Amino acid sequence: MAFEKLGSFFGINDDDEPNEKKVMTNTEQPKSDYSNNEKVVSMSTASEARTKANSKIAIYQPRVYSDAKVIAKQLLNNKAVIVNFNNVNDEQSKRIVDFLTGTIFALNGEIKRVGEKIFLCTPPKFEIDGSIPDINE
Repeated sequence: MAFEKLGSFFGINDDDEPNEKKVMTNTEQPKSDYSNNEKVVSMSTASEARTKANSKIAIYQPRVYSDAKVIAKQLLNNKAVIVNFNNVNDEQSKRIVDFLTGTIFALNGEIKRVGEKIFLCTPPKFEIDGSIPDINE
């Protein structure tokens, strides 16, 4: 029985003459005993899974200006980033915000201040809704 399945898989049957060859026309579809084991996934399900995998928010606390490049790469990979500047002096944090603002402008994303030294940077497919009122107002 195993040889029969193997023979039918490779197109060799006992019914065929040794010198006889089968020619398949363009309209015929090859038959396989293994077609029931194939998995078919709809494209929408695959794209939804990819979107869920990309819908992550990264959190960074930069310590030096060169950390801005790491944060920018997260944005380029379609991840939103929360940046906390508590461990950086004001001059460095201003330079990092300027760098990230340029990155976000190029991506057509958004940057929003959500705390005294905390910013939310988002790529284009994210939407920021609402705002946090300033304490001093």
